Amino acid sequence: MRRIVVIGAGYAGVLATKKLEKKLRKKKLANETEITLIDKHPYHTMLTELHEVAACRVGEESVKMNLDQIFAGRKVNVVLDTVTKVDFAGNRVEGKNGQYEYDYLVVAAGSKPTYFGVEGAKEYSYTLWSYDDAVRLRDRIHNCFRMAADETDAAKRKELLSFYVVGAGFTGVEMVGELAEYTPILCKRFNIKQEEVTIVDVDGLSRPVPILPEKLSNKVDRRLKKMGVDVVMSTSVVGVGKNFIKLKKGEEITEHVAGTVIWTAGIESSDITSEIAKEVTSGGRGRLQVDENLRCVDHENVYVIGDNMLYTAPGEERPVPQMVENAEHSAATVAKNIVATITKSGELEAYNPKFHGVMVCVGGRYGVARGGMAKHQINFASFFAMFAKHFINIIYFIQVMGWTKVFSYLKHEFFTIRNRRSFLGGHFSNRTPSFMLVPLRLWLGAVWVYEGVMKIVEGWLEKPMLSGFFGGANTWFDTLLGRIDPAAVDAVASASTEAAGAADAVASASTAVSGAADAVVSTGTVIFDWNFKLFETILVSGVDLAESTVSDIAFKLQVPFVDWFVTNVVLASDGMQMFMQIVIVILQILIGLGLMGGCFTFLSAGVSLVLQAMFVTTTGLYLNTFWMIFAGIALLFGGGYTLGIDYYLMPFLKKKWQNVKWARKWYLYND
Repeated sequence: MRRIVVIGAGYAGVLATKKLEKKLRKKKLANETEITLIDKHPYHTMLTELHEVAACRVGEESVKMNLDQIFAGRKVNVVLDTVTKVDFAGNRVEGKNGQYEYDYLVVAAGSKPTYFGVEGAKEYSYTLWSYDDAVRLRDRIHNCFRMAADETDAAKRKELLSFYVVGAGFTGVEMVGELAEYTPILCKRFNIKQEEVTIVDVDGLSRPVPILPEKLSNKVDRRLKKMGVDVVMSTSVVGVGKNFIKLKKGEEITEHVAGTVIWTAGIESSDITSEIAKEVTSGGRGRLQVDENLRCVDHENVYVIGDNMLYTAPGEERPVPQMVENAEHSAATVAKNIVATITKSGELEAYNPKFHGVMVCVGGRYGVARGGMAKHQINFASFFAMFAKHFINIIYFIQVMGWTKVFSYLKHEFFTIRNRRSFLGGHFSNRTPSFMLVPLRLWLGAVWVYEGVMKIVEGWLEKPMLSGFFGGANTWFDTLLGRIDPAAVDAVASASTEAAGAADAVASASTAVSGAADAVVSTGTVIFDWNFKLFETILVSGVDLAESTVSDIAFKLQVPFVDWFVTNVVLASDGMQMFMQIVIVILQILIGLGLMGGCFTFLSAGVSLVLQAMFVTTTGLYLNTFWMIFAGIALLFGGGYTLGIDYYLMPFLKKKWQNVKWARKWYLYND
């Protein structure tokens, strides 16, 4: 039994573990290999999103992914422990709770804040490098405003409302941007004048986020100032106290009131990595030197990835950056190399990452980015930068936890966002109470039941009728479009009462209306007929446009494949027609009953939309029935949870479904 131990469940550790397990499973080696992932927390934290929690834009649960959910159905042994030492001679990892032997070790223990020896910084400042940090800082910010609202002492009030963010890199800018965006909301809630609040971002750098081009840095600077942030550059912090901060610019040292100091000025390797660095070749801040295959230069069976690795790629002057994309790339390389070593097949992969850019958010509505291909990158800002940020996050979530996390992310970032704190301005945030949909649900359900019952009355369960149903509607459209001679249609219509009865099938969502022979040959108007090769859109009126009402205007989406399917499959035989007629009648009644009872509302609304799409592409629809399409869309999510069976049924089924092994393994559920 080969043993692989991974230290750390950060970006690099989680991805490396997932990729290792998947590769070993494909190689049929899962039963011969034991993978152990060790972390002191039972969850994986989205470190790049912590500022959103700290400034209360999203809930704290949105930045966590439970490890048991990530590795559900996979042969990974998740161990909760704090690693204290690595015994390289004995190939053993030692923790507070136990010891873990390994044949291959992956060090991905991440980083922690560094204070550069600044007096009082560790004792009196708040950090933003863990889930606990974000929650603690969120509570601190909220309490400061709450206490300031009741504070009568002007000096104490000023202290409570003074916030300093130390650091103007990615974390610092994103934190101060979120805080500035949150401040007006808190001021309104606690009846505090916004000008009483002091927000300062200070750094020894010459400009914010210097890894960005100067043009983008200037955009960040202007945006922060517009939001009320005092951006202080080329200034170092030399001291932090309980209620003050000392700044040094040139030779001048000044002291300022600061009730809350948020430290984001830099990082160094975690405690365990720093301990390992004492025994192996390492560089500044505890990063471990690796070779081109990401193996520790002193131990071939020890791999180092993510923030812990010290490696300079070919042709580069600086070591690879401590950023998420490096964690993703290095995790993939190590997984491939360990499997290649175990199977003794193929050459080890040399690490030569191609980074695709960087981006920084300034609040939830604005960001800047430089991205593209490794050698060709462009600058973009505002909407496009924020879109890129969310898109990249979704790609990461797909790798880690699939559908369930993607759905959760969209919910937190767009569908429940408040105070318009989204780059979409909150337009997609659900605000309508679900009980307002109950009348719509009942009415739509009743219409579908009526449609189904009327089809039974008309004989849909007794004889084939689809030929007339489809043919009459097509004849009506073709006549108006000038594709067939109206005189010929008159002759056919007078000779065939069935065709005449079905000709106006377009008149409703699903029912052929009798007495349509006159409509076939009546004077009408073609409003537009646009052919896009793959499909054709047609909008016509059965009478002169000036005399038209909504019930006279019909729309059809003509798709060649659908026409072929109807002709060659649905209408191929009387037996197939009867089968389709019975299915349609049953579906309409079941949809109606489901909607009226609020039972499986998502499924009922979804099938309702499918039937509507079928009618639009076969017979067409009069515009006065289009409300059924929009009603189906409105009822898709949560429509049956108010005064409906789904209120009781869905939680029960969700609980059962989440315990299905393959559903958990493929993340086919949501929380």
